[in-house]
Amino acid sequence: MNGASTSGSSIRAAFSYCVQQVRSYDYHHYLCLLQLPPTIRKAAFALRAFNVETARAMDVASDPKIGLMRLLWWQEAIDRIFSNKIIEHPTAQALSSVISTHKISKYWLKRSIEARIKDASREDDDVPETTNELEQYAEDTVSTILYMTLQAGGIQSTEASHAASHIGKASGLLLLLRSLPYHASRGYSYIPAEVAANHGLLVKQGGRSEIQVEPGEALSNAVFEMSSIANMHLQKARELAGKLPAEAFPVLLPGVPAQVLLDSLRRRQFDVFDPRLARGVLGISPLWFQLKLKWYAWRRKY
Repeated sequence: MNGASTSGSSIRAAFSYCVQQVRSYDYHHYLCLLQLPPTIRKAAFALRAFNVETARAMDVASDPKIGLMRLLWWQEAIDRIFSNKIIEHPTAQALSSVISTHKISKYWLKRSIEARIKDASREDDDVPETTNELEQYAEDTVSTILYMTLQAGGIQSTEASHAASHIGKASGLLLLLRSLPYHASRGYSYIPAEVAANHGLLVKQGGRSEIQVEPGEALSNAVFEMSSIANMHLQKARELAGKLPAEAFPVLLPGVPAQVLLDSLRRRQFDVFDPRLARGVLGISPLWFQLKLKWYAWRRKY
């Protein structure tokens, strides 16, 4: 891998860049990764930084076509990494080193980026039809990061993978809900048509379907319905706790921020426009969040 062809100082700089990216744009997961054993922490930061790069590709682009081009670049970059080619990008360099050291599966990386590309390519009125579609999107983009982190730690456990799947789906759904106002401002909706129809949010005009994302009881009820599905996934993940190897628990700590966000939504009556959701870390003070995280880590819970 090109990690072996890159100087030690540039690799250290690449990993440092990854840590800063995760800290800046995915702070709650940054705090989770600090609880990991040093043997897999660097790998986890590289994988999370890759997720930050691809998740933000559309957000930082002034033109959706430019955002899509960034995603296509990352798709090509993965192929080049596995072909032992050098890429002048710090996240790609760190990722290459991790892939070489931990034998990370190309399948999970490709599955993640392909899901992002598919989502970025849809038309404004092409809304998800069912919650299953969003669950699959969360699985492809969030659960895969946990699968690869387990892989980096050499943790081979069917139960751990199943728990990671459920935590990823819960986390992905809840983060999409929190971002509903932002996405609506950009003309996107992540409320499935079936849920929107249940709550009177689906409007059809001129043969096009549009979902109204505006503050009110109808939207809160739709958010509650989707939050209930996320909660179900968290409960299923926790039911597997008694069957997991000890080393899997730190990897699954992202279940904690998912629960924190769920609780914050509940306290705000599932009003995603409530400004208090944006305060601190997922709606609670940073200190309280870190105390929760450390308590869960100490108790081997998620």
